[in-house]
Amino acid sequence: MPQAGGGLDHRLAAAFGHAPPGAPALLVGMDTPQVDAATLAGPLAPGARAGVDAWYGPATDGGFWALGLARPTERLARDLLLGVPMSTDRTGEALLARLDRAGLRVHHLPRLTDVDTARAAAEVAAAAPAGRFAACLDRITTVPRAHR
Repeated sequence: MPQAGGGLDHRLAAAFGHAPPGAPALLVGMDTPQVDAATLAGPLAPGARAGVDAWYGPATDGGFWALGLARPTERLARDLLLGVPMSTDRTGEALLARLDRAGLRVHHLPRLTDVDTARAAAEVAAAAPAGRFAACLDRITTVPRAHR
């Protein structure tokens, strides 16, 4: 699905508008490569979804790595997201306030580090050392003997 134009808040809201009617939708940031199926399987299992209107995955930098809606519509997503300052240390706080004002029951996912810096990349690779991200980071940061 091609991204909509505009800022991140507009693009995220538009993405929820593409969800099939009546189906839950979860958007996951691509800068959290340590997320795996096990992280999401429990909270998103059909039995665990009862009574949940939204899923929120906080990031250690004050943002968020995941946002899910049990019954997404583009209108709801626009109400929740448009005008939320993105990529700041208060983004998550602002989004949580919107979720609360909308009266949504929120399931909090684990707090994760998103990869915005070299230090964060090393932290994420250490947290999932057997993953592809760690292997790729190792390849690009290892200096060949001939260049030492």
